[in-house]
Amino acid sequence: MEDDKSTAVTCTILAIDHSNCYYRACAVCERPLPDDSTTGVLSSCKFCDFRAFNSVSSGSIRLFRILMSIATDTKVLTVICFDKVARVLFGCSADEFFDFAKLHPFSGETVDKILEGEMFQMTLSKPQNGNAQHLRVVSAVPLRSRFQPAIEALREHYGSRDGS
Repeated sequence: MEDDKSTAVTCTILAIDHSNCYYRACAVCERPLPDDSTTGVLSSCKFCDFRAFNSVSSGSIRLFRILMSIATDTKVLTVICFDKVARVLFGCSADEFFDFAKLHPFSGETVDKILEGEMFQMTLSKPQNGNAQHLRVVSAVPLRSRFQPAIEALREHYGSRDGS
C-alpha cells in the first residue's frame, strides 16, 4: 500500500484469531476501557465520568476487534477488523456473540472454520494509530451470493434459533 490511501483487494479468509476477538468500550463514547488484569475489574471511562451532564454511570459494551489472516492473489496479510466491519462477518454484535459463546464454548473455533475460505472484496487502509502494526479492514463485501453471517451458521450448527 502506498501513501495513506485505501486499497481494495479480493481476498480469502485463511484464519481468524478467536482467542481475543473483542474488547470493552464505553457505552457512551466507545473509547476502549482499560481493565485491571490483576483483579479483572473494568475501569470506568475517564472521559465520560468528567462530563457534568452525564449524571448516570455510562456502563460498557463489547466491540469486535478481530485479527485475521487473508490471502490475495499475490500475498498473505495479517489484518485487523473492528466492530463495524466485523458485524458483516458475524451478523451480530460482539455482546450477542459473547452471550452465544458462553452457552456454546467452541463457537470461536467454529467461526474460524465457518469463515475459512470465504472470499471478500475488502478495502484495507493503513492504521490510524501510529503504534498499530496491522492493516485495517474498512469494508468487507462477501463475494459468494449465498454467504451467511457466522452467527446464522453457528445457530444452525448448534441447533438454536434465538442465540441460546
